[in-house]
Amino acid sequence: MVFTVLRLCSGKQVKSDIFVPQINSVLNKKEFSFIRLSFIISTVICLVKFVAYFLTHSLLILSDALESIINVVASAFAWYSIYLSNKPRDTEHPYGHGKIEFLSIGFEGAMVLIAGFGILIQAGLYFFNPIPVHQLGTGAWLTAAGGLANFLLGYFLLQKGKQLNNLTLTGNGKHILTDSYTSIAVIVAIVLILFTGYTWIDPLASAIAAAVIIFTGFKLMNKSVRGLMDEVDMKIVDELVNILKQHRQPAWIDMHNLRVQRYGHFYHVDCHVTMPYYYSLDQVHAEITAMDQMLNEQFQKGSIEFFIHTDPCIELSCEHCLLADCRVRRKPFLQKIEWSRENLLPNRKHRFPD
Repeated sequence: MVFTVLRLCSGKQVKSDIFVPQINSVLNKKEFSFIRLSFIISTVICLVKFVAYFLTHSLLILSDALESIINVVASAFAWYSIYLSNKPRDTEHPYGHGKIEFLSIGFEGAMVLIAGFGILIQAGLYFFNPIPVHQLGTGAWLTAAGGLANFLLGYFLLQKGKQLNNLTLTGNGKHILTDSYTSIAVIVAIVLILFTGYTWIDPLASAIAAAVIIFTGFKLMNKSVRGLMDEVDMKIVDELVNILKQHRQPAWIDMHNLRVQRYGHFYHVDCHVTMPYYYSLDQVHAEITAMDQMLNEQFQKGSIEFFIHTDPCIELSCEHCLLADCRVRRKPFLQKIEWSRENLLPNRKHRFPD
């Protein structure tokens, strides 16, 4: 995929066609197959848990089953999210459709919160109007089977989400893992009821499970909001800074005002780079192209579109310039500025870390 990029250099625009690696279609197919697997298995698990509820009439098992419904709905929305996020960018969406991933996580978080508060309210009602429970042993075995399946599915999706750097798969995996932990609590509570005969354990344990579910929902919502607000992912920034440090060239005198935005597998990165003021536009173009291609080759988490504003060097630059054969040096070299997030993120030239 080739993007035409306009860059400002010493008051003029430099136009260049920069190659940005296209998202692998094989990767898309894997994501689709994983989320489809999640939808199918979640549907089967949900049916098993509802069978357990109808056999037992346990609020605790109902709370577990209700969360499984959320898994099914969330998987369906995640399926659409992955489809949309992998569509190519167009005139109306110049940065692509990747932001849908954060919306997907927010939707899943909202569904989790609704389920959690619903279970909490139902638990309060059960305290005052208890309903007899039946066949708890059978219900425990069915819940255990569903919980084990959820754990394996959630762990699988979480690992694949991290491997493919896909927020939707990761979020879906975390939610399903939480569901499996809830199932463990359900089984423990059922065993306690069977051994003690205290049926009030059922609504109490349901309230505790609801609190865990609500906490998970808030975490997912928080992640969604941070992503939609373009909060900086410092791990990505540090990785980009390390790549730039390792492949730094003498002509790249200074870099500052580095900003990173994520859109699915696509990262928009822009910054200011100081270069020798006497470089021609062709020389600046060559340096920028080299930097752009180097980053896309070294960065493994997605494709980068790099927009660079080039600044001409000033007299202060001489003290930190690594260009040994500079023919217009006015001051002797004093100290190399080591690039780090502390001096690359602020919009200030030649800034040492505090």
